[in-house]
Amino acid sequence: MRVILDTELCEANGQCEIMAPDLFRVQADNTVKYEANPDEDRRTEVEDAVEACPTRAIRIKS
Repeated sequence: MRVILDTELCEANGQCEIMAPDLFRVQADNTVKYEANPDEDRRTEVEDAVEACPTRAIRIKS
């Protein structure tokens, strides 16, 4: 699985970090560091982060 974060849409609201704190981290400069290739067993957490993102900046590519 591959996680794609659209930096043009991302507003660093932190909802992804709430849903999957070890996969997404909002930085002090309001950018988001994230695990681009998490293991498949983390899919549910990533899907939760995708759903929680208010700007729909995160997507999954299988």
